[in-house]
Amino acid sequence: MPEFTIGVDIGTTGTKTVLVDVDAARIVAQSTGETTLHSDAPGHAEADPWQWLANTHAGIRAVLAESGISPDQVGAVATTGMVPAVVAVDRDGNPVRRAILQNDARATREIDTLKERIDDETVLAATGSAITQQSVAPTALWLRGNEPDCWQRTARLVGSYDWVLMALGAAPHVELNWAIESGLGMLDGGRFDPMFAAAGLSTDLVPQVLSPGQQAGELSPAAAEATGLLAGLPLIVGGADHVLSAYAAGVNRPGDCLVKLGGAGDILAASERPVVDARLYLDAHPVPGRWLPNGCMATSGSLIRWFQTLSGGHDLVALDDEAQTRSPAEVLCLPYFLGEKSPLHDPDLRGAFVGLDLSHTRADMYRSVLEAIAFGFRHHTEVFAHMGVGLERAMVTNGGSRSVLWKQILADVLGTPLIPVIGHPGASLGAAVIAAVGIGLLGDWDSTQAFQTLGDPVVPDPRHVDRYAEAYAEWRTLGDVLTPVSHRMARKARS
Repeated sequence: MPEFTIGVDIGTTGTKTVLVDVDAARIVAQSTGETTLHSDAPGHAEADPWQWLANTHAGIRAVLAESGISPDQVGAVATTGMVPAVVAVDRDGNPVRRAILQNDARATREIDTLKERIDDETVLAATGSAITQQSVAPTALWLRGNEPDCWQRTARLVGSYDWVLMALGAAPHVELNWAIESGLGMLDGGRFDPMFAAAGLSTDLVPQVLSPGQQAGELSPAAAEATGLLAGLPLIVGGADHVLSAYAAGVNRPGDCLVKLGGAGDILAASERPVVDARLYLDAHPVPGRWLPNGCMATSGSLIRWFQTLSGGHDLVALDDEAQTRSPAEVLCLPYFLGEKSPLHDPDLRGAFVGLDLSHTRADMYRSVLEAIAFGFRHHTEVFAHMGVGLERAMVTNGGSRSVLWKQILADVLGTPLIPVIGHPGASLGAAVIAAVGIGLLGDWDSTQAFQTLGDPVVPDPRHVDRYAEAYAEWRTLGDVLTPVSHRMARKARS
């Protein structure tokens, strides 16, 4: 009987593959392949789906080789990834162009057009999210208007992890939370016909909607040869990366919260009821009957990588050590270098550093970047509080959680202890667990606790909490003041 499952996470900066021993509740092997981010124009964010697939093939081969297990010991594969990335595919399922990622901000005019055609409150009530740069219909309108040749060859729009599973042999589909966050699907899983009508899109453009844990097909002979697995292996629907990362980290009970420090910045809270607010997003929890109100900032780790490159490519640990010696909030940074998603939903915002003088160094600017992202998370917690979503236990995961300084700044800014999830590979683990649930190797959706290792809480430093509260208020004011300047600059760039 199979004992192992595989989870593959199609991330913004890399593709991560994990092999999980289900009985022992442990990861036995993992592999990561880098993903190239393409930004050929202001606000554009794209990636090559074929690179995702190559990374998936290589990652699966790598974990099999590292573990030494036989392919017949693997019971299933599930995928997860950024959402709602848009992959336009032809009738054969092949991409007609690079994927447009969820933090892409090109379709500003199309957002305005749709808001004139359909009432935002109607959209919000049906889908849980307003029309924003994350909505898929504006992206479809942009493709139709700006790349007619590609659009003519487009038969379907699917998500990143949906397409990878399809390339492995699954039937055409989109996962439930891709459908919901795209604005094309309703909270009950049905199709939101008014959005298709407002955009003039065929309802056939989006294939069937499947939920986490459902089988979408079997591994094809070609994919078996590319991965080293056996043809006919069940392919299980995973889910959105931020949702599965929270699920695997243990955000399963009301009051649980996760700060996810990936390429973008996610914050998710568990709820027993669907909580709808135009400032945030709402996802279905993998556990039936539960919900995950959440927010996603356009930049987080991607902004840090940008600054790292811009300042000479220095090691992030070295930058942390430099910034540790600088005073809090000497410089304020607005992190809107790809516009902003939640809670502002404004693709025309732009980044800024304010408060610089000749005494400031690279360390001050780097620290301000970390602080800016933390301020963005605080903005979200204020919205949660306004929505009546209590936050009692906060955890932190993903690559940025390895930075002691960043975690401390987050705890100081949020004013609450943060519990690191040690060795947490993120959504890939959640996908592997769901693969096990999907084929019956695990019978309990709440069994992720067996896979968790929690670190000591990072406690707020009382010396900095008040200073950061003051700086946060200044940061909010700064954002308000610079918004019209950003808008004028964005309009000029487009013209």
